[in-house]
This record gives sequence, structure tokens and C-alpha cells, in this order.
Amino acid sequence: MADFVQELPAKWSAAVTFSRGQVIGLLAFALLLAAALVLATDVTLTAVVVIITLYYLVSTIDKTYLLFIGLRGGVAVLVTDERALAVPDDELPHYTVLLPVFDEPEIVRTLMHGVGRLDYPKDKLDILLLLEADDTATIEAFEEGRVEGVTPVLVPPSDPRTKPKACNYGMSLDLEHSEYATIYDAEDIPDPLQLRRAAVMFAESPPEVACIQARLGYFNEKQNLLTKWFSMEYDQWFTYMLPALARSKCVIPLGGTSNHFRSSVWREMGGWDSFNVTEDADLGVRLARNGYRTALMDSVTLEEANSDAVNWVRQRSRWYKGYLQTFLVHFRSPRDLIREIGPVATLRFANTTLGMPLSNVINLLFWCSVLFWYAGQPAVMEKLFPSAVYYVSLLLFTVGNVMTLLLGMISTRATEKPYLLVAALTVPAYWVLQGFAAVKGLFQLFFRASYWEKTVHGLSNEGEGT
Repeated sequence: MADFVQELPAKWSAAVTFSRGQVIGLLAFALLLAAALVLATDVTLTAVVVIITLYYLVSTIDKTYLLFIGLRGGVAVLVTDERALAVPDDELPHYTVLLPVFDEPEIVRTLMHGVGRLDYPKDKLDILLLLEADDTATIEAFEEGRVEGVTPVLVPPSDPRTKPKACNYGMSLDLEHSEYATIYDAEDIPDPLQLRRAAVMFAESPPEVACIQARLGYFNEKQNLLTKWFSMEYDQWFTYMLPALARSKCVIPLGGTSNHFRSSVWREMGGWDSFNVTEDADLGVRLARNGYRTALMDSVTLEEANSDAVNWVRQRSRWYKGYLQTFLVHFRSPRDLIREIGPVATLRFANTTLGMPLSNVINLLFWCSVLFWYAGQPAVMEKLFPSAVYYVSLLLFTVGNVMTLLLGMISTRATEKPYLLVAALTVPAYWVLQGFAAVKGLFQLFFRASYWEKTVHGLSNEGEGT
């Protein structure tokens, strides 16, 4: 790579999963918990259940609060077609578009079809198709269907073989020209005016707005029940939760695509962490810690929703693992994190990156305990859930889950997608899938932390010609 591509300092990199202090802390906690279980089993298990129940209560209240804040809208900036097209071509900034692809020969045509619609002057646009140098099948597919204006970049094979490593390499080749840059995934179909809209937003924003996140949606959301669940989840996340976090001045965990950023700030941040498998979420935290803000843009990029359960678990387990990596990196010095982003933002960041994966693992255990209770009401359950804890847990299990279902139905109505109603009513089955994905992600965190498990694209033909 070019000399100006900075290596991240060790404190910001997930190359080492656990810091020395974290290893010592985890070992000390494990030893104390084991000793407590031996000396006072019932009391210790009850205490653990109480702590988890209180966490669920607080987390549920906060997520519901954020969702209602997000329903108010008014955070994502709308740049109209007229404003986007009003800027003369010669006044537009130079843009770099990164398209990382690996082992996806079947998706090249769809990728070109989507990016090929971008309305931006060719002399101000570099579209870099990032190909692994030993990915012969995808390279040959691109050569057969070469599109004017797209430059193939062969990324030298090296570990870790991750998307952020490829993107860092691509940026290193184009940074001297690039004023702004963005990433699209292989199957993405972006709003044709999205680059123009982002350029207008950047021009009208203060320098501390270093990144603009567009909204993501799915072109095949009606394909099956899984894609409907996935679409409903994305609608809630990008339409309500991210605006609520932005309104609350909390950290915005960037999505893996359609985030636009100032290239100078990217360089200042040292690029993406090649070892973190949710590199954009990590970059979003680093931006916030350095005083930068992420703005939200009312522009949609359509992706392919995962329509296969096994493939979905592969993808989601990587996301959960990356969230855990991001938490561990930024909690190497909790005091510094609190000082830089504030206590409320720190708690919400921890709830997203640590709480989300772990709670999905714990959900499986709690659901099993419900089955045990109904199967025979074993006496041990009464010890684990003394009266006060039992009623709070029952409240969360009934009212909490009903409220979650209700919010899902409100979301389908607010987004004018009545065809997602069945998905909203059957979403508990989706939670079970999330639990399995979280278990897998937690396992890989310890044994294959930087392994990028490939998500298979091209399982739907709905995006072609859309």
C-alpha cells in the first residue's frame, strides 16, 4: 500500500481480541463466579437472574423510548432532485466509489447494473471494483462484462482477508484525487442521485459532519418470510432507531454500505480496521470519539435481503461478532470513552454492541427455562425466580413481547408496508434465529475473531432490472 495508509494504533485495532486488562478481568470474574456457585449455588444463580432481568427491563424501556423518538421523524435530511441537479457538474467534488467483491462472479452484472445508474460526471468519479488478485472466477466474469467507467483493482492476497482490508487498499490508490468516498456492496442498487445529494449535504454542513449515512432497504423484501423479517428489522433500524440515536447525540453505528465520508477525515482516522468484521460500526465510534458527527440522508440504497436461513445465520453471526469486537476495542479504556462521548451515549453504545449479541444468547436460555416450567414446574425454577423477580420477568415476557409485536405492527403501518404484517406477528421465530446466530458469533469471537464468513449473494433475481 501507499505510504500514507496509516496503521491503526494497537489500542484501536481488533487484531488482538482481548487486551491484557480484559483477559485479567474476565478470568477474575470467572473465578469469582465459579467460587460463588460452589459456595452458594442458589443465591448466586438467583443474583445472576436478578441482574439479567433488571438489564432486560432497562433495555426494553430505553429501546421503546428511542423507537417513539424515531417515529417523530425530521432527522434524515432530504435533498430534493431539483437541489441535487442544480449544482453544475464542474462544481461537484471528486468522488470515489468502492465496490469490494470476493468470489461473486454471478453478481457482477447486478452490481454494474446498480452502480451504472449513478448520475455523476464521469471526470469527477472513480468507481473502483476491488477484486482479490487470486479470485480468478470473479475477475474473468468482470472482463467478460466490463462496464465503461469502472476500474478493476487487484488486491494482493494477504491476511486478514476482509472487506475493510480491500477497501483500505482501494482508498490508498485514489486518495490524492478523492474529496469524498462511499462504499456499495456487490448487490446494491443505490439511488441514482445519491452522490449528488451527499455532495450538497456536505457542502451545506459544518466540518464536524464527517460522514453521511443513507438509508438501506431491500429490493426482494417480499420473497419469503425471512426477507420480510429482515426488511422489517432494517426499516426499524434505519428509519427510527438511527434517527433517534442522532437526535439523542449518541454514537451512530454505521451500516456496511452507503456511508459517505470526507476522505481527509478517513485519512485522519487511519482508515478502517482490517481486523474488525463490522469495520463501519467501529469507524462510526472512532468518528464520535474524535468530535465528528454522522448525519442521516433521506436516500435509499436497495440491497438483497438474505432469503436463506443458513446463509442468514452466517451473515448475522459475523455482524454480532464484529459488534463484540467493537465493544472490546472501545472499552479498553472505559473512562476515556465516557469522557469523549458522554455516559448516556456510552451506555447505549454498550447496549448495542455488547448487549444485543449477549441478550440474544441469553434469550435462548430463558426460553428453554419457560419450556421447563411448563413441562413440570421444577422446584429449581422457584429458587431462580423468587416472587418479585418472577413478576418482573413475567411482565417482560408478556407485556414486553406484546409491546415489541405492537411496535412492529406500528412500523409496518408507518412505512406503508401492509404486506409485512404477517412478519410482524410471527417475529418471535426470527428472534430464535438471532439467538443461534449470536451463539455462533460468540464462539467465533474466541476462536476465529477476524474470519470473514462469506455471505452468498445472488439468491434473488428481483433486483435485476429494478
